[in-house]
Amino acid sequence: MIQPVAVIGAGPFGLSTAAHLRARGLPVRVFGEPMVSWRDHMPAGMLLKSTPAASSIDAPQRGHTLADYCDAAGIPRLVTDEDIIPVETFIAYGEWFQRQLVPGLERVRVVSVDRRRGGGFELKLDSGEQFAARAVVVATGLAGLAHLPRELAAAAEGGPAPTAPVSHSSQHHDLTRFAGQELIVVGAGQSALETAVLAAEAGARVRVVSRGRGKVDFGAPPWRQPRLRPESPFGRAWSLWAFSYYPHPYRYLPAPARHYLVRRVLGPLGAWWLRERFEGTVPVHEVERVVRAEAAGNRPVLTVRTLDGRTRQLTADHVIAATGYRVDVAAMDFLGPALRTELAVSRGAPKLGAGYVSSVPGLYFTGLPAAASYGPVMRFVCGTEFASPRLAKHLVAAHG
Repeated sequence: MIQPVAVIGAGPFGLSTAAHLRARGLPVRVFGEPMVSWRDHMPAGMLLKSTPAASSIDAPQRGHTLADYCDAAGIPRLVTDEDIIPVETFIAYGEWFQRQLVPGLERVRVVSVDRRRGGGFELKLDSGEQFAARAVVVATGLAGLAHLPRELAAAAEGGPAPTAPVSHSSQHHDLTRFAGQELIVVGAGQSALETAVLAAEAGARVRVVSRGRGKVDFGAPPWRQPRLRPESPFGRAWSLWAFSYYPHPYRYLPAPARHYLVRRVLGPLGAWWLRERFEGTVPVHEVERVVRAEAAGNRPVLTVRTLDGRTRQLTADHVIAATGYRVDVAAMDFLGPALRTELAVSRGAPKLGAGYVSSVPGLYFTGLPAAASYGPVMRFVCGTEFASPRLAKHLVAAHG
C-alpha cells in the first residue's frame, strides 16, 4: 500500500498545501476542522486587516481566489484595497475552497506523530486509527501558540481562561458577555484595538493599556500611501515588497535579525478603517510597562509603570491580553517527545531549509511556524502563494 502524505491542519496554509500536493498526484490525508482558528478564536464581527489582494488562498489552478468565491456565492466582489473583508466571509471562502479542492478532509485530531524505523512516520488519530505516512506537513496555524507574558501570568494561575481574571484575546469569539463590565485590553496591535472596539460596541466599558513608549497608531488609508514605492499586499514600501515576493534569502539572515523582523514588521498597528470607531470611544493608558497582574478576589489588579516613572494600579472586571502568539515546538504536544527533541529549533521555532523541510527529513512546517525561517509574509494568508508550491515541489522530489 502506498503511504500517503499527512497534512495536519485545515486552515489556509494546510488547505493550500494539500491542494498543491494533490495536483502533483500524491496521495494525501488532511486532518482538522476547516478554518477552525478563524471560526472559533476570532471575535464575531471582526473585519480582516489584510486587503483582498493579500487574502486569497493559493491554489494550483485558476478559479479559487476570494473574488472567485464572491462570484460563486453571489455576493459583491472584494477586490480593491478599500474593500474590507468580514471574518464571516473569509471563513465561508475557506470552507468553499476546502469543498472544491480538498473534499476528503478528515475532521479528526492527530494525537501523535512519531518516526518509524526505516523511514516515514507513524500517526495516531483520536478515532483510534494508526497509520504510516511517508511525510508530514504541520500546518496547525495559531493552535496552542497564544502568548501570555510573565507579568500577566500570575493572575491567570493554571493558564489564561475566559472565566479567569485574565484571558487571551483568542479565547473570546463572543464579546457580548462583557456588556456592562469594566474591561482592560492589553496591547497596541490590531487584535487589541479591534477587540476593544467590538467589546465597547457590545456595551462594555473598555480601556486599552498600551505597553512601551510607542503610541497607539493606525495605518494610512490606500489613497494616502506613497505612490513612488513598489506595491505589495501590505502597502507600498521597499521592505514590504521584498518580504512579500523575495523571502528566499531570509533564512540566511542572522537569527536575531530574523526574529526581530518577524515581530516588528507590520506591527503593532491598527487598520486605517478602525481609527474612526476607536478614537473618542476607547481611552488609552500609555505606560512604560506592565509590572504585574494579580487577582483580588475574582477581579484583576494591573500594576503599571507610567511614562513619568510612577507606579499605578488599574482595576477591572476582566483583563484581555491581546499579546499575540509565540511559536514553540515544545507546545506542539502531538509531536512525539523523541521527535521534538530531535528537531533543530531557534528560539522555539523550527529551523527550516529549502522547501520548508525541518531538520527531520520528511517533516515540514508551513504558516506561522515557518516565519522565523521565511519571514513575516508567513504570518499572512498571502504567504501561501510562496510557500505551498515550493513545499509541494520539494516534498515530491524527496518523497514522491
